[in-house]
Amino acid sequence: MRRLAAAVPLILALVAVDSAHAAPKAKPRLKAFSSCQSLVDYARQGALRTDGGVGVVGRAVPSPPVTIATPPLMPAPTSDTTVGGIVPPAPAAAPVSAEGGTEVGGTIPDFSGTNTQETDVDEPDVIKTDGRRIFTVTDGTLRVIDPSGVVTGTLALDGNEHRLLLRGNRVLVIANKGATPTSVPEGVAIAPTVAPLSSTTIVTEIDVSGAPKVSRTMEVPGRFVDARQNGAVARLVIDAVPQPIIPPEGESVDDAVDETTLGDFLGRTVLKSNLSGKTFRRNLAPCDAVTHPNQFSGLDVLAILTVDLDRGMYSLDRDGVMAGAQVVYGSAGSLYVASQRYVRALELGTDVPEGMRTEIHRFDVSDPTKTVYKASGSVPGFILNSYALSEFNGDLRVASTDVPPWQPGGTAVAPSSRVTVLRQDGAKLNQVGAVGGLGENERIYGVRFMGERGYVVTFRQVDPLYTLDLSDPTMPKVVGELKIPGYSAYLHPVGENLLLGVGRDGGNVKTSLFDVSNLAAPREVTNLQFPSSSTSVEAEPHAFLFWAPKKLVVMPLQSYSPPFTGAVGIHVEPNALSEVGRIVHHVDARPENAPVERSLVIGDKLYSLSYLGLSTTSVDTLAWQGYTVF
Repeated sequence: MRRLAAAVPLILALVAVDSAHAAPKAKPRLKAFSSCQSLVDYARQGALRTDGGVGVVGRAVPSPPVTIATPPLMPAPTSDTTVGGIVPPAPAAAPVSAEGGTEVGGTIPDFSGTNTQETDVDEPDVIKTDGRRIFTVTDGTLRVIDPSGVVTGTLALDGNEHRLLLRGNRVLVIANKGATPTSVPEGVAIAPTVAPLSSTTIVTEIDVSGAPKVSRTMEVPGRFVDARQNGAVARLVIDAVPQPIIPPEGESVDDAVDETTLGDFLGRTVLKSNLSGKTFRRNLAPCDAVTHPNQFSGLDVLAILTVDLDRGMYSLDRDGVMAGAQVVYGSAGSLYVASQRYVRALELGTDVPEGMRTEIHRFDVSDPTKTVYKASGSVPGFILNSYALSEFNGDLRVASTDVPPWQPGGTAVAPSSRVTVLRQDGAKLNQVGAVGGLGENERIYGVRFMGERGYVVTFRQVDPLYTLDLSDPTMPKVVGELKIPGYSAYLHPVGENLLLGVGRDGGNVKTSLFDVSNLAAPREVTNLQFPSSSTSVEAEPHAFLFWAPKKLVVMPLQSYSPPFTGAVGIHVEPNALSEVGRIVHHVDARPENAPVERSLVIGDKLYSLSYLGLSTTSVDTLAWQGYTVF
């Protein structure tokens, strides 16, 4: 059976060009296919160009190094130390004296949402709340939980790696299903990297006005990579990877390519409606809604499915592009895509090119009915994650690292980092300012942009925190530098001119409080370390909670010595960090303590989630109040 060459799945999605909205000053870098036949012709040419191999080779960005082994499971506590199925947290080191909000007269108390990069743009996660209900997904089950801890409804879900989006009485669950490496026979010309994945995305629309029930389910060819929600509109990013060409015995790759059809390049979605009882089958995107860059960028179709959550999944709009991509950043009115160019030398493994660049595409998302391509530009080097991009006053600030040292076979040129400011002019994102030389022979570990300021952490043996003045986008400049041991992988504002860094110093998790009131002289006010430990916050910002009314930080923590698995609460003062208490998830029927994945606040209660259940503690002291066992 013939199968088509594809790009290694990369993290992101692109959307279609609306040429009527493109400025006439410059030629758009994304071109729409005029017909299904033109799509097939283009894809066949790309398949021949890659000799049946992949179109774009990904350059993986490694996670920060972990210097300790995974902490062992804690011993099960004895029955006299277990309260209500959970171990009570350690007594608060310094209880906070503050009033918590409660529901009065039917009003909704204050509550925390998902920790997102932009306040106005929501992101999918494993737990959501509207202040009246808590929605969680663990072990393939959606649970609706009352703030009192009572489970009011459950629903078994298909797939794995579930994530939730919430709007009123509608929950959207996105999951991957069947992601397995595609087998490649010996002797087939495929790049020596990660084999393409064959995967399906399951999107489930659930009515939660009463007991949760499925309204519609859609199977989408491809792997779910991310989503962004602006108000009622959710945009789901799918990476659909065609299969590599494996010609039958006695047939050449060229012959197999000639026999390909539209179905080899563009999969079909299957939408089943429980409301009407009907099933709808459609192409992943209409052929004329699929685009491609001027420069070949592979054959995977990175699609964006737009859903109005006030209307339901039947109102879904779909667009796509044949190109590889890595990072997505969303603001209130824009979607920015950082993507890699096709590099033949990387695909064949024959050479490592000099001067690699990352292309960035801007799409307008201000119209809830569509997503419109606007402009493209590029920056030197590579981008760590979405926090390395930030839109402010119409300009895009980008932090990138040149010649990253983790590229096998790379040159001996010392890596360094920079911040570039891009501004749209017609169909181009032009550089209007840049500052380089950040962290010679180091790479970026953490970035945070806040208004006219930027903060960049690079690392090799010490942690240089660079402070940047971005008030003049044409003249960005580094105005301060602070070198301390270790590094911060995640940065979060915790007060006026106060920044909290979460990272590590050797084998210890380290939280650092930085005073950045004087950009020219940033200083570490204090730090709090946890010996022989790790935290998921380094790689997953959604695991971090900062509840500003109580100046409370909650984050997962695992340590080897002394052994601990759970979450820790930290009180932030202008000149001090102090541990409030710890939360441990344990039930008598299980021998282990479960890692805490997320935390949220409703009124005066702090809720924490693990695969064992949902705990309820005091937001002031972290004192145990109750536990819901899953």
